[in-house]
Amino acid sequence: MQKHLIGAAVGVATLALATTAAAQFKPEELIQYRQAGYSFMSWNMGKIKVNLDRDYNQAQVAGAANAIAAIANSGMGALYAPGTERDIGDVKTNVKPAFFENPEDVRDLAMDFNQKANALAEVAQGGDQEAVRAAFGQVGEACKACHDKYRAD
Repeated sequence: MQKHLIGAAVGVATLALATTAAAQFKPEELIQYRQAGYSFMSWNMGKIKVNLDRDYNQAQVAGAANAIAAIANSGMGALYAPGTERDIGDVKTNVKPAFFENPEDVRDLAMDFNQKANALAEVAQGGDQEAVRAAFGQVGEACKACHDKYRAD
């Protein structure tokens, strides 16, 4: 229980700092930063998938899982500040307006994703390929849950 309270406190502090930092950037920069974060997570998800489908390398999987968890816990929610809900010049966004209209649902989806990413990082340290496969699938499901609701095609 105490571990969950500490995690929640750290999450709130991270979000507060990230929100303050996000205010220093233009909306189009925030869109670009969040897209870069998701691209980096996607690249690391791909690295894990390749390892699960081919010769399993525990160090590569653990590194990729740690990167995903680090980004998930970095306060990316602050990159969805007002003004980032639409395309700005050449900077396009795939986020649906509904994302900004349902903050409680988005928060729940984000918290679920963070928990699943943290679990994947923890499991990856142990090297059990089947446990990683299961945790990896859960992270993918958490990604899809948000994409299905809030990402435009």
